[in-house]
Amino acid sequence: MSALLLALLVVPLLGAAVCGAMASREHLDRAGKAAGLGFSVVSLVLVALLWSQFRTGPGTPRFQFELSVEWIPAFGTRFALGIDGIALTMIALLAVLVPIVLGFGWAEKLPPGRTGSGFTALMLATQGVLVGVFAATDVFLFYVLFEAMLVPMYFLIGRFGGPRRQYAAVKFFLYSFLGGLIMLASVIGLFVASDARLGQGTFDWAALQGMAAQLPLSTQIPLFLGFFAAFAIKAPLVPLHTWLPDAGAEAPVAGGVILVGLLDKVGVFGFLRYTLPLFPAASRELAPLVLVLAVIGVIYGALLAAAQTDMKRFVAYTSIAHFGYIALGIFAFTSQSIAGSPLYMVNHGISTAMLFLAVGLLIRRGGTASMTEYGGVGRAAPLLAGMFLIAGLSTLSLPGTNSFISEFLVLIGAFPTRPVFTVIATVGIVFAALYVLWVYQRVFTGPLRGTAVVGDGPGAASAAAMAGTDDGVDGSDGSWARRTTARFGDLTRGEVAVMTPLVALILVLGFFPGPVLEVLEPAVAATMAEVGATDPVTVDPAINPAINGVPR
Repeated sequence: MSALLLALLVVPLLGAAVCGAMASREHLDRAGKAAGLGFSVVSLVLVALLWSQFRTGPGTPRFQFELSVEWIPAFGTRFALGIDGIALTMIALLAVLVPIVLGFGWAEKLPPGRTGSGFTALMLATQGVLVGVFAATDVFLFYVLFEAMLVPMYFLIGRFGGPRRQYAAVKFFLYSFLGGLIMLASVIGLFVASDARLGQGTFDWAALQGMAAQLPLSTQIPLFLGFFAAFAIKAPLVPLHTWLPDAGAEAPVAGGVILVGLLDKVGVFGFLRYTLPLFPAASRELAPLVLVLAVIGVIYGALLAAAQTDMKRFVAYTSIAHFGYIALGIFAFTSQSIAGSPLYMVNHGISTAMLFLAVGLLIRRGGTASMTEYGGVGRAAPLLAGMFLIAGLSTLSLPGTNSFISEFLVLIGAFPTRPVFTVIATVGIVFAALYVLWVYQRVFTGPLRGTAVVGDGPGAASAAAMAGTDDGVDGSDGSWARRTTARFGDLTRGEVAVMTPLVALILVLGFFPGPVLEVLEPAVAATMAEVGATDPVTVDPAINPAINGVPR
């Protein structure tokens, strides 16, 4: 069983090595991209097998598929892997998104001197390291992989990104690396504390969690703050968020999907896996501070999203707002809110991926991310407009879409313990509807207009196409509108194939979240016990025997 988890770590790294070897040979570029896509599909199959064998019944251990071998004996460090329900859902999300973005990136125009094989290699390397981050059960191993995941993403942004890619890549790296160094101080502190209380220093997660009750609050708080700083930067929470809009705007679209949809979720995953279980007293003591940052992020992110004219930055700011909801759910300390947070992480990853890809499809046609250069796109590309609208409705948590149930669980779970913070965060729902529908109206409705649609964009109608028309850009001339539509172009079959799985996930998880919640239940119950929290209201166990009040 542990071999399955190890294979899930090794396969994408092996794929990265194969694609990397082809990156310098242009005649092998297509073969390299095909090989990378094949490795990503193999990873998806492995995740499906892992999911099918994951046990959720009573008495099941917290971590399954465990593997532990000696790594650095002098430091008591082991190469230890294992997954709980939260880690499994994150790994599954990663396995779903990587082949989708590789399929999207197949036709992408890359900067001069860059190859698709090199891009694919970096994507697979990112996937492999992220699997290790989510599966690590040794704190030092987690730290090493936490820092290692910066490297392939740095090169994805710096080599394949937009005009300001070097600035964005360096800013991303410095912020995250600094957070990791602060966390390293706390990792060392944990080792020293374990040596004093257990008689032998260790980085084993289970041993450190068992020691948590012995640590006084005065020791827990500084150790908590070290981990929290790293995770708050990665999530990111306001005011440590400024790297994300720059990185999201300059990253290639496929890389931005993994960055905004998954890599930054390592931060909120770290809250659930490390800060709450290892520092329970400090987590309860400092929860109000985290909640203040969370609700500020919800409102601040929403307002800035509404003010953006760059569509990629728009998506980045919406994510900052959503991460505020996730943090609110975690630090409200109820079963419903904590179950809603990892479910929110999954659903946000799906919604943001689709939204980012829809923006990428617009850029592929119009040549710019500026909203002001588009208008009436729904006339020229109705399928693309529909895909963007579905992603937008999921982003604003419309009932029937995947995000609704997770946001509902967070808010209804947080209200009994944190009513003021919950009410403030609820205002963000109104802002979400405002910024999503405002962007859709500006870009997709009305007459054909904007230079990206009727001007000089790669897919825009040329001046010659407008020649001989009397109406200019108002779109009332039918023949001109038809020529513009043909030039701009709707989604191709390949693009529809890339987007369809995300549409299906948005709708299926909107009506049937039960399978994901069932996988999350044991980890949620364990986290509640580890942090010493109890639900303020007891719901009839007949409704749900594992998590009170979480609907099936």
